[in-house]
Amino acid sequence: MAVYTILSNDEISAFLTQYKVGKLVSAKGIAEGISNTNYKLELAYGEETVRYILTVFEKNFDAKDLPFFVELTAWLSSRGVPCPHPVKMTNGNAISQIVGKPAMLVPFIEGENNPEIKMAHLDQVGGWMAKMHTTAERFPFYRHNSLALDGLQKVFASIRGQVNTIAPNLEKDIDEEITFLRRTWPYGLPSGIIHGDVFPDNVFFTGNDTVKPKLSGVIDFYFSCSDFWIYDVLICMNAWCFDPGNRRFLPTRAKILFEGYGKVRTVTMPEKQAMPTLARAAALRFLLTRCRDWINRVDGAVVTTKDPMEYFDKLRFHREVRGYWNYGL
Repeated sequence: MAVYTILSNDEISAFLTQYKVGKLVSAKGIAEGISNTNYKLELAYGEETVRYILTVFEKNFDAKDLPFFVELTAWLSSRGVPCPHPVKMTNGNAISQIVGKPAMLVPFIEGENNPEIKMAHLDQVGGWMAKMHTTAERFPFYRHNSLALDGLQKVFASIRGQVNTIAPNLEKDIDEEITFLRRTWPYGLPSGIIHGDVFPDNVFFTGNDTVKPKLSGVIDFYFSCSDFWIYDVLICMNAWCFDPGNRRFLPTRAKILFEGYGKVRTVTMPEKQAMPTLARAAALRFLLTRCRDWINRVDGAVVTTKDPMEYFDKLRFHREVRGYWNYGL
């Protein structure tokens, strides 16, 4: 989440007239995230105060993909996977516009994100991912992963001459990594719809200050696509299973995450064998997209630009891993 499009209360109020959700009380831009503009809205609905998230999709987002996300979240939430699905307008549509840009309104998820990570968080995140994967197995739509290996090569090509301004020799390191991945990429692994962005800031829990926090929902499905399920788990592992201070891998966290996943779906041996390669790919993806965002920062945007080198450090760790057992599994 982030704020690139500055909206007035009058503009938001006019947008809300398309819905039966109440009248605007307050609107606050959310600086977390990097892709689209988001506002947290408080509305008066009768005697109650209700909350929603208004998402405005920016120019780097393909509006043709929006129906996929609408249908996916509706499919999942109706089958018991905790996630917000877009609110429909009085005309029955879920996709609208504000200041000439595509926009959607979704219910606010109760709870808090970015918790101080406990084993109970990891167990539930793993279980949620497996339930999401298996629940979406019969989802009737397909979306290509624009950040698969071919997409990552395009991202790199767009910033190749500038990445060394972030760190010396980074261009050479990325070049070598892409060459390695092209040579070792696995095929035929179990696949389906993935979330693609299960980071701590996208997962909400109630009771974070208790022994047993409860996962209340996962947001931000805008990287969802069709790909290997294990790749999705490894994106999650990279986000949840490293110490944020010294960027050291924490195998106990990975063990709990995978155990939570395994309570719902068993990871196959070919998936395990592909883990070191796909963990590198998952790290490279966020290294490259963060480099792109770092290089192309937007003046005036309310956004927290994330350090690309965090994912270079994670990539460097995965380069030394010789087998899935080295992750503590």
